[in-house]
Amino acid sequence: MMNKVKINGKTLELSNLDKIYWPKEKYTKGDLLEYYHLASKYILPYIKNRPHSLNRYPNGIKGMSFYQKDVKDKVPGWVETAEIYSESNDENIHYYVASDEASLLYMANLGCIEINPWFSTVKKINNPDYLAIDLDPLDIPFKKVIETAYAVKEVLDRAKAIGYCKTSGATGVHIYIPLNAKYDFEISREFAHVIAELTRSLVPAITSIERSPSKRKRKVYIDYLQNRTGQTLAAPYSVRPKPAAPVSTPLEWKELKLVDSPEEFTIKTIFKRLKKKGDLFKGVLGKGVDVEKCLSNLGA
Repeated sequence: MMNKVKINGKTLELSNLDKIYWPKEKYTKGDLLEYYHLASKYILPYIKNRPHSLNRYPNGIKGMSFYQKDVKDKVPGWVETAEIYSESNDENIHYYVASDEASLLYMANLGCIEINPWFSTVKKINNPDYLAIDLDPLDIPFKKVIETAYAVKEVLDRAKAIGYCKTSGATGVHIYIPLNAKYDFEISREFAHVIAELTRSLVPAITSIERSPSKRKRKVYIDYLQNRTGQTLAAPYSVRPKPAAPVSTPLEWKELKLVDSPEEFTIKTIFKRLKKKGDLFKGVLGKGVDVEKCLSNLGA
């Protein structure tokens, strides 16, 4: 099945809209595309002008998936791309760059259930707009993730830095601190490392900054290493390839303690919330914190 639509003056050929992507719920690829169409005004500010790593699930959440970074000669001419040197590959890679709803839906039509933008835009590729602390639990209840998130907030309050939290849509919580592209990734990562260490000191029994899973069993991993060129996290309002089609959802800090599972917000339930709350993540793309002042406030 093929469906031609025109969006932002570009013609998209949407394929296999009846294909089941979520077997238990019977949600289809068409349902995914409809979600991103309706959510586009919320998600676009966080993906626009950014390179993307395409995580493709062409046969839904139970099928095989693969990552695609280089899209040279593989996308229509209207799709914006950015040629960026990759140290790990020792070559230039042509990354997909989102620019509007058409390019968002084109990604979804490729089977990209989740949307994974860089922390920086193509305009300032070495300067992230925010840093992120990724709280990733291993064999530990979600309530311990929430406890860790509030410990992060305690550190940020001491630093006089504002932070924004969202469910990962999978098992954890993401906390973003706005930087407004004022610093490079090295400074961003060093600041994130300080936050991670101080957080761990507040809740040492339930947290770890060890990368190796075998060394952090039954702990919440405080991942600050995401703050590097080319690293990605699921965007705010991104769907995740998990049962029930959960959405990575921004929260007010006072709400976080009321969340039973990071998967409780889905493509079928989130719009009622958005109508009531609006976009709680706007400040992430705001003026940004002063890292030097924050470190001074922390005595670091």
